[in-house]
Order: sequence, then C-alpha cells, then structure tokens
Amino acid sequence: MVDSYVRVRGAREHNLRGIDVDIPRDALVAFTGVSGSGKSSLAFGTLYAEAQRRYFESVAPYARRLIHQVGAPKVEEISGLPPAVALEQRRSAPTSRSSVGTVTTLSNTLRMLFSRAGDYPPGSTGRLDSDAFSPNTAAGACPECHGLGTVHRVTEDSLVPDPSRSIRDGAVAAWPGAWQGKNLRDILATLGHDIDRPWRELPPADREWILFTDEQPVVTVHPVREAGRIQRPYKGQYMSARRYVLHTFADSKSEPLRKRVREFMTAEPCPACGGRRLRPEALAVTFEGHDIATLAGLPLATLAELLRPTAARPGDEPAPALARDLVARIEILTELGLGYLGMDRPAPTLSAGELQRLRLATQLRSGLFGVVYVLDEPSAGLHPADTEALLTVLRRLKEAGNTLFVVEHDMDVVRHADWIVDIGPRAGEHGGRVLHSGPVAALADAEHSATRPFLFATEPPPARTPRTPTGTLALHGVTLHNLRDLDATFPLGVFTAVTGVSGSGKSTLVTRVLAETVQEHLGATGPRPDADTGPGASAADVDQATEPAPRARLTAATGLDAVDRLVRVDQKPIGRTPRSNLATYTGLFDAVRKVFAATDEARARGYTAGRFSFNVPAGRCETCQGEGFTAVELLFLPGTYAPCADCHGARYNPETLQITHRDRTIADVLGLTVDDAAEFLADVPAAARSLRTLQDVGLGYLRLGQPATELSGGEAQRIKLATELQRTRRGHTLYLLDEPTTGLHPADTEVLLRQLHGLVDAGHTVVVVEHDMGVVAGADHVIDLGPGGGAEGGRIVAAGTPAEVAAAPGSRTAGYLARRRAHRERS
Repeated sequence: MVDSYVRVRGAREHNLRGIDVDIPRDALVAFTGVSGSGKSSLAFGTLYAEAQRRYFESVAPYARRLIHQVGAPKVEEISGLPPAVALEQRRSAPTSRSSVGTVTTLSNTLRMLFSRAGDYPPGSTGRLDSDAFSPNTAAGACPECHGLGTVHRVTEDSLVPDPSRSIRDGAVAAWPGAWQGKNLRDILATLGHDIDRPWRELPPADREWILFTDEQPVVTVHPVREAGRIQRPYKGQYMSARRYVLHTFADSKSEPLRKRVREFMTAEPCPACGGRRLRPEALAVTFEGHDIATLAGLPLATLAELLRPTAARPGDEPAPALARDLVARIEILTELGLGYLGMDRPAPTLSAGELQRLRLATQLRSGLFGVVYVLDEPSAGLHPADTEALLTVLRRLKEAGNTLFVVEHDMDVVRHADWIVDIGPRAGEHGGRVLHSGPVAALADAEHSATRPFLFATEPPPARTPRTPTGTLALHGVTLHNLRDLDATFPLGVFTAVTGVSGSGKSTLVTRVLAETVQEHLGATGPRPDADTGPGASAADVDQATEPAPRARLTAATGLDAVDRLVRVDQKPIGRTPRSNLATYTGLFDAVRKVFAATDEARARGYTAGRFSFNVPAGRCETCQGEGFTAVELLFLPGTYAPCADCHGARYNPETLQITHRDRTIADVLGLTVDDAAEFLADVPAAARSLRTLQDVGLGYLRLGQPATELSGGEAQRIKLATELQRTRRGHTLYLLDEPTTGLHPADTEVLLRQLHGLVDAGHTVVVVEHDMGVVAGADHVIDLGPGGGAEGGRIVAAGTPAEVAAAPGSRTAGYLARRRAHRERS
C-alpha cells in the first residue's frame, strides 16, 4: 500500500524540539499556535525548505553547490514529501511599475489580444508586437512620461503655500533651511528684489522669475551679519525654487531631503498620453471600441462581462481563444473577492492579503496536481465574507489532487480544515512541541493548547459596555479613490473600528484622509513616530517610491483642535535588509552597546560604544559588512540570504567578540529573545523599558537581532507600537492602526487589545481598520464601509455601537458581527 502521510522525524529548525509528526497528504492541513510557537518553522522552515532542497539537488551541479550556501533544514528525515509551492506574505514592496496585470500575467494575455485581434486604424503598416502595448518596455512606453502616466510639476501654490509672507519670512517654503536658504534670499536682495514685501504684492513677472527661471546668475553678495561677525563678501549662484525641488528630488541621496521636497510637488497626468502611459500608435488600436488603457482601467468583473460575447464565439481564432482565457482567469479573481480591482492598479497600493490572493488565483489556473501548497495566513486582511470565498478556492485546489499546508490564525478557516497540527504551548523556547496532530475535533482533548479555547469557544470574552465619547472629529465631502463626497464622524476618547469588505475604502479613509487631515492641522513638526524608518534604519532601507500620492479633497473638517498629537502605526517593514532589526529600530541597542563599552576589557582596549555597532568598520565582520548574511543569487530563481561564511551570522570580527558582559558577547545578546533579554538586562533601565513594552504587545518570542526581512507585517506594526508606547505621552493622542491583529493568534490579539484599550482608558483615541469580528464586537464605535469593493463601495453603510451596526440592513458586516456579539453575550 502507498503511504499517504508526510512523516517528519527529528525536526529541530529554530525552536522546534526534535519533533516527530505525521501529516496526511491530499488534505487541507492547518498549522496553528501562538506567534513564535514554531508553526512556520515546521511548515516553511522544515517542510517547504526540504522540498526546495530536493528540487535543487535534482536540477544541476551548479544548484547543488548553492545548497551548501543556503543550508538544509535541521531535520533527521522526511518521507512522503511531494514537490512544494510556497505562497508567503511578501515582505518586500513591489515597484510602482508592478500592477495587478503583471502580478497575475493577465496583462500579457490582454496585450496579445490587442496585438493579434485588435482593430488597427486605416493606413497601419502592420500589426504591432505585444511589447508595443506595454508601458514597461521602450517599444510601448510614452516617451514623455516613460510609461508612468504622470509627470511631476511644481506650481506657485505648491512652492508658496502662504503668500502673505515675505521672502525674508519664508514665503518660498520649498527652499532649503539654514545657510543655503539665507544665501538664496541674499542673492535675490543683491539682484534688486524686495524680500520684505508680502509675496502676493510682488509683480507677477518677478514672482515667475524667482520660482521658475532656468537662469543661474552668479553675483557678489555682501551679507548683513550680526555685530562682531566677519562681513566678508562672497560669490553666490542663484537657483530657482523649481530647479531646486526637481534637482533635489531626482538626484539627492538623502531620503529625508527627497521626502521634504516631495511635499512641494504635484503629480499630473502626462500631457502627451493623457495618463494612459503608452505611445500614440498603441493607443490607436482598439478592441470592441476601446483602447488597451481603457480596458486595463476597468474593474476586472466589468472587463469579463465586456469580453464574454467574444469568448462565447466558437473556434480557435485568436480573439475568442484569448478572450476565453482572460474570462476564465478573471472569474477566479472575482470569486476571491477581487473583481473590484483594475488590471492597471499599482501593486504597491495592494494589501498583503490582496497580493497573496492574486498569486493564489494564478496557481489555481496552473493545472498542477500532486503538489503541496504551503500558504502563509491566506485569510490575512480578509473580511469574513471574503474568507468564505477563499475557502471555496482552497477546496478546489485540494480536489484537483493537491495537499494544502496552511499556517493560519483565523479560527473560521481552521474549523474547515481536515487535519490540524497545533504547536506550542507558548512562544520561543517555551514552544516548539506538537501538542496535537489529528482531526480538528480531537484538539478538544489537548489541554495545554492555546488554540483550543478559541476554536471551541470554551472561554469567550465578556461583553463590554461602550464608552461615552468626549467629542467628535468630523470630515465632510471627502473624495479620494472610491470615496465620493463622503461625510464621516469619528468619536474621540473611544475605541473605533472601521470595517468593510476588501476594497471598500477603509484604509483610504483612515490611513490616508483622516491621517493627512490631522497631520496638516498639527503642522509638520519634525520626525514622527509613524515614519517609515526608525532610529536604526539606514537610507538604503527607506522606500524609494517616487510617485507623490494623489491628495484627498474635502470640503470641511471639524473637531481637529481636540487632537494634540497623531500616531500612525502601519505594517510597512521596519527595514528592507538584514541590517535593520528589532534592537536597532527600537533604540534599545544603543543602551546595550554602552554596557559593553563600559566593561573593563573594552575600556582597557579603548573601545567605545561605536566599536559594538555592526554598521562601523572597526568592529564588524568585513566579509558581510556587519549584516551576518551574504546575498545568494540563484539565477532564474528568487535570490536569498545565507549566513556569512566567516562570522557565521555573528556580524562582528573576532576582536570585538572577545569582549563579554556576564559571559555573553554582543552577538550572544543579539541572539537572545526579548523575554530572555528582559531578564539579562533587567538592571539596564533604558533597555529594560524597551523590552517591557515589546513584551506588552506580545513580542517576547522575537530575537533582538532578528532581521527586518524575517518579520511579518503584523510584527513590524507591533514593534512600531511598542516603540511609541515607550514615549512619554502628553495631550490627547489619536492612534491610527491598519489591521493591527493581522498575523496574530487570538491569544496574542487579547494581549494587544489590552494595550490599545489601555490607551483609550488613559484618555486617548484609537481608530483601527479591522476585519476580526472579536475586535469589532469589543469596540465602542463601528463605522462600516461598503457595501462592496471598488466602485461598489466607498459609502458608510452603517455607523454606531457594535449592537447598532450588527442590526443594520444592507451591511455585509452586520451578520458576522451579530453572530460574534451573540457569542459574547452567551458568555
């Protein structure tokens, strides 16, 4: 008989404790456990890694050589393991040229349709190649905007936001500060311009020249300095405000400078292509009366309806054959709740959940069978209504003869599994054991399982009485993306959950419109805790996206004076290379380095705290330049990182590692978990405070030196929240969080919610975009957007207490919220 199980023996990857486990094939298997328990180490670090290693060994000696660099998983034996495909939550951000069409390869088929079956204008010399319909190729891209569809402009309004000011008082806000800005003002005065009159009173010709001239005159400046300072003349060269902004944006290596000047730019549709990104000859070709840019901009569900008559025509001609392929692939995306997306939607604007579903749909059309699909929280970022569609697709993959290993925290998905592997009981060194491997119902007998009470609802949380708001913040006439003339009211001093299906406009309303409106009211007062980088991030870590985002329009905003401070906590990575990590981002590593510099041996050698930075040549390993990893390129496969061959991941040179504190090197401390470090560094106040807040948000299992590239979006968000919780809070703070429970086990969600509700109890306001109905049921106020996604959304369907929204007609959230509330009240 054929053995129908994947049998794992002696798995010791990360915190796994030499586990043995048998997992059935041809089944939907859920891997559960608290964050850091070891479930991903088993599913991805062991099972998928071993399948990948066997694949490499089967292809070529060159690939086998690379295996030694990447490393094999720590496991004694795995039998019965088929080939595997991994669908992970991508940690890296896609580029602005990546889109829904490129991720799914739908754009390739659409371009082929226009190339082979499009209607060409009279006089055309021949059919265009499919590349001519791509804005990402030289053959197709509009030469004016290089295929981006937008051009960057500066206007008088953007450069001079307050025309009542004089040049001396900073009317030209886009100019640099300090000496360079004063230099430009002195040059203008030398050229005869009045720098003390209000800007609006200057002659239009002078204003035009000051802001937009391409001339760069050189003049001798006689600066007026304070008494006692040297009054030495110098040669100064003038640069217009436009030239300074565009030059800095294009050429500066300083991300803070580029980010600052980006505020003074506007993105406008390209005048040559009208924002359609392509050359005129490509846009002249039509299909069913539309050019390719128009079809790429339609919601996928609408595009499928337009193509359906062509797809229904019999025959193997290019038009019906290509249309049938497009319609079939779009139907899967629509089934997954993504029919509201357009093919030209930029990939950076998609959530991690949307990206993973796009890749899942692509796999469903691949026709593979006998494969293990290893999925990383496929329900992340999904409304319960979308989760039901996801389960349908997962079942179809299984019915096609495949096995699904799903790392999952959503109990609704886990209940639909055929088999459950529960790892725990806790995180880090307190986990790594298989508590149960068997049918889902049998988990009820696993007394140490943290998953059991949530799966079988043995300990439901108590119902809570909603708090009374202390005031309101209202936005009127909001228009951005699919929000059209929307009025929204946010109560202050309470916990508000913003809900709705994917694409309904939740994140646009909260993380864009509300955040930007409050920030503009407060004024740009320097670095904010919500910035993409933290104290330890380098310039290389910062997102290099160059597209200024479209700005929201609104007619009025009230209640802003009640907010003294804004904190946005998002799921962007805290860094984009292994050099960025938990310790550097939170700032606690500064305290650790000072501890090592204060040891007797370090002082005797003259080592300062800088010696213990892996970013400084003196102390770091020069082979990997302090990263602990070296990049491994796999030619036609995605690149990866491998431990440095010299320092073996320690990051430092041998001399630095000779210094110890309580018998541990600086590399040993970076290898400690937060929980262990809290004990080891309990007498270092600056480090202890940071470590305590990390434990408070449920991150005690993470290692201090864990690279940013290994952290999930949810972990990155909680690290940012912990960094913020360390700060002394003054005044009324508005906290905005985008799906903070993504990637969290229900037990970890409870830990996080205690912190967030504690902020509200302290007098602050918390607004979360959330899909977890348990979180929503415990909120004070709910704003539900919808009813659908894309053009079918963008409206407030219901608003009020959880009880009121649960009873609202026309809300797709109401039924799920009502069920969760009933469960709470039964408790």
